[in-house]
Amino acid sequence: MIDTNRLFEQFLGSGQNTSQGQAGMGGMGQGGAGKGSFVKGAAAGGILGLLVGNKKMRKMAGGMIGYGGAAAAGALAYKAYQNWQQGKQVATAPVASPADMNNVDPKFLPNADHSPASQNFSLTLITAMIAAAKADGHIDAQEQSAIFEQVEKMALDAESKGFVFDALRKPVDLDALVAATQGIEQASELYLVSRAAIDVDHPAERAYLEVLAHRLQLPAELVAHLDHQLA
Repeated sequence: MIDTNRLFEQFLGSGQNTSQGQAGMGGMGQGGAGKGSFVKGAAAGGILGLLVGNKKMRKMAGGMIGYGGAAAAGALAYKAYQNWQQGKQVATAPVASPADMNNVDPKFLPNADHSPASQNFSLTLITAMIAAAKADGHIDAQEQSAIFEQVEKMALDAESKGFVFDALRKPVDLDALVAATQGIEQASELYLVSRAAIDVDHPAERAYLEVLAHRLQLPAELVAHLDHQLA
């Protein structure tokens, strides 16, 4: 069985910013890291860094996700959802902090109960990030081969590597992503991780994100709050 937490960390680069067996997500859960560590974790790159390029990775938002993995993604999506529900102004709405990771609705935590359904959604989130990273069409056969070679060297089990390879080979399937998402909570998180893998200054990537939000039937104001968490 795929260790989805480990795969998330390797995908976002947070697993490379750990020591003495303390995973990036675990360190975040204990609330000890500062903002600088979040950004540092994202800059490490992971598989996402291979997909978009490290220069672009540093330009993109999502430092907290980069350091904290799936749990941080859930905290950011939940904070955006709370702000939206409470009718707060987007520009001044609070942004999730490490402390918020200890008080997240389980609906926003991929694999919170380690059930098959939760694991499947964790893999859907990773698929969504791969799809978003491919949105500008820059990953040709030569680059894909180079990415495969680097992923092969990572500390992942064979099943996890196979999942990443398959997702890279397959064309983007928005229908499948939307069908695998249940409720506004999962839709919010899928949008948020896709946004973290997107350079919003690139027209093709921005257009992909807009189509995704529409297909997920996310209210425009909620989308604005999700964007704010990463901006």
